[in-house]
Amino acid sequence: MENTPLTSLDLARRCRELALDKKAEDVVLLDLRGVSDICDVFLICTGSAEPHLKAIAGSIETGLKELGHRPRGRDGVIASHWMVLDYNDVLIHIFRRDARSHYALEQLWGDAKRIA
Repeated sequence: MENTPLTSLDLARRCRELALDKKAEDVVLLDLRGVSDICDVFLICTGSAEPHLKAIAGSIETGLKELGHRPRGRDGVIASHWMVLDYNDVLIHIFRRDARSHYALEQLWGDAKRIA
């Protein structure tokens, strides 16, 4: 299947829906356009346990694959309590609560506009 044309914001919003379908908690979209050259949008969410992190990541990967989008990369091991899916202009961070508090990406990228 060919890539369904989506803006980075549309892609991030679809990722948000897919994460919420798997009961991800505290789902946040940060607009990094004009703040960073890394990507356009961060999606940050929390899972309750390692199987939950895997389920959220799997939901996003499967849902985007159906639209013809595959991650450029996938990083993090479940034991680290932090997984990252790289969709070029959208980076998805899936954390356990303790790791999310420790790394505090929302504070680190405090200049970014919160979309959701």
